[in-house]
Amino acid sequence: MFYEQSYLVDSRDVDQWNACRPSGLLGILQEAAVAAACELHVSREEMVEKYGLFWMMARLWYRLDRPLRWGERVTVRTWHRGGKGASTYRDFDLSVDGQPVGEAVSLWVVADAETHRLGRVGAVEEFQGTGGGALCKEKTLSRLRLPQDMELADRRAMHYSDTDINGHVNNVRYADFICDALHMENLGPERFVSSLQVGYLAECRAGETLELYTGRQDGLWYVHGTDAGGKSRFDGAAGLSNLPLDGGAAIQ
Repeated sequence: MFYEQSYLVDSRDVDQWNACRPSGLLGILQEAAVAAACELHVSREEMVEKYGLFWMMARLWYRLDRPLRWGERVTVRTWHRGGKGASTYRDFDLSVDGQPVGEAVSLWVVADAETHRLGRVGAVEEFQGTGGGALCKEKTLSRLRLPQDMELADRRAMHYSDTDINGHVNNVRYADFICDALHMENLGPERFVSSLQVGYLAECRAGETLELYTGRQDGLWYVHGTDAGGKSRFDGAAGLSNLPLDGGAAIQ
C-alpha cells in the first residue's frame, strides 16, 4: 500500500541559484508523510486520541540525481515498512515528469504524549497489513560515525520561527542549520547537496543555543550540534555533487 502526491517546488523552497534547498525537500517529504499518515488514520490527532502516542522522526536520509528546480512538480510515492518494536521506516521515491530523480528513507518512533517515553508501533492496529510490501527498501539508517577532529563553526540561537506544533524545533530546520554551518552560499550554481542524512538526538526548543561543529570524512561533510553543556542534539552528513555541462550529476 502506498500514498502518492505531487508537490510544487515554489519560491519559498529555492536558493539564489534556483535550486530547492535541502530544507525545502525535507518539507515536501514531511508533508507527504503527514498526508500518508492521515490516509491511514494515524495522524497526530488520531494517534493521541486512540493510543496516547505521537510520532517523532529519529533519522532521515535522501539522495538526489540532480537538483530540484523552482516551478517543478515533484511526485512523491511513499509507504511504510510495518513495525513491531518502537520504530518503523517510511520510504519515498521521487520523480519529475515520470522520470526518477531520487529517493529517501526515514526512521520514525512513537512516544507517549505525556511522558515522551517510547511506545510500540506494533500496538498501532492501522499499521498491520498496510505496508509497502515489495516496494520496501533495504536501506537502514544507523547513527552517524563522526570524524574525530571537528571544529566549532558557528553558534546558532533558536527562536519561535524554528518551532513546530510539538513546541520544539521543526525537523526541516536542522537541514538549514547544516547548510549554514557548511556555508553553502559559497558553493556556486554548479554544485548541490546530492545526499543528506540527519539524526535527531534530542529535542531543541526556542531560547536554546546550538554549538555547530564541522568536519570532513570519506567524501562527506559532517555537522554535529550540541547544547552549551556539550549534550548532543543532532548530527548530519551531506554529500556534494558537481553538475556537468549536460545537466546530470557527477557525484564527488
